[in-house]
Formats: sequence, structure tokens, C-alpha cells
Amino acid sequence: MADEVDFEPEYEEEQPMDDADNGQAGGGDGQAAAGEDDEEMVGNGGAAAAKGGKGRKGGAKGRGHQGGSMEVEDRYEGRGGVFESVDVGSAGGPQRSVEGWILFVRNVHEEAQEDDIMDKFSEYGAVKNLHVNLDRRTGFVKGYCLVEFEKKEEAQSAIDEMDGSQLLEQDISVSWAFMRGGKGAGQPRRRR
Repeated sequence: MADEVDFEPEYEEEQPMDDADNGQAGGGDGQAAAGEDDEEMVGNGGAAAAKGGKGRKGGAKGRGHQGGSMEVEDRYEGRGGVFESVDVGSAGGPQRSVEGWILFVRNVHEEAQEDDIMDKFSEYGAVKNLHVNLDRRTGFVKGYCLVEFEKKEEAQSAIDEMDGSQLLEQDISVSWAFMRGGKGAGQPRRRR
């Protein structure tokens, strides 16, 4: 039988890590001296190096751990814990997406093409993006699409004129895709 391998690394006195090696395997000064622990490194698959090398006492793991206990206040130093917030405003209303104002169009005819929808909505302004979802099995439109305008005024005029109008002899419903919190937010939309 081959020599038995001890999978528990032997730890000597705790030594602080340099900023240069950051406890990573293969980093200059953090490697064991040549010949000192070569058998241990080979025998256990480099587990000692993966755990941050020698000098660390058992139990403490994780990136950036340097032997001391981490206080809760220390976790949120700097920008950590500072989050951006979205201005909700006092009243509900349309919410701009990252790139523009998006409308949700429902009850789109299954045989409608992108060109049909683009022609109808481009009368109210430049359509920045049009997303029509298709059924994988049939290849027909699923019944809704998303139309994006650059300007809020263009999108609002499209809603005012197109909501309740016909597209390929089928009544469509047009509304804002994203709404701010406030009165009415989270309420189910009315059905026609």
C-alpha cells in the first residue's frame, strides 16, 4: 500500500499575510519555501494552498479574512451598503425604462407582422424598439408586444389614439408597460 497522506495541514504560529500575496495560491511570498512542504502540497492536491497557505488557524474561511473577527460596522465601510434609489414620486404614473418609454400592447392578432405594428405606431413618433414575442410551436404572435418610444409625449399620444383601436380587424389595448408606485400601483388592470 502507498504511503498514507495526511489531509490535515500542519499549522505553525499565526503569521499575518502581506498585501502582496493576499493569501492566494501561486502568489510570490505566500508560497511555501522550496522543499519544505512539497510533499504536503502534492499529497493533498494543493488543499493547503487553496485554503490560504500556512499561518491561518482552522475554521476561518472566505475571501479577505485575515484572522480577526469582522464587526458588523466593518462590513459597510466605504460605498458598501449604500444603495441607489429610484425617485418614486408622490403619485402613480408611467415609469421610464433605462432607454425610453415602453408601451404594452395586448390582444395583438396572431398573424400580425412586425411591419404591421411598426407602421401603425410610427404615426405617433419614432419607434425606438419593437419586441414581438412568437409562440415557438406555431410561429404566430403570442398576443402581445412591447413598443418603445424615445419621448414620453409620443408614447402618450400613441396610447390615447391606439387604445381600443383595431389592428388587423382586432381591438387592441395599449397601456404603459411600467408604472410608478402610488395610487393604483399593483392593482389588476381593467379588462376590455
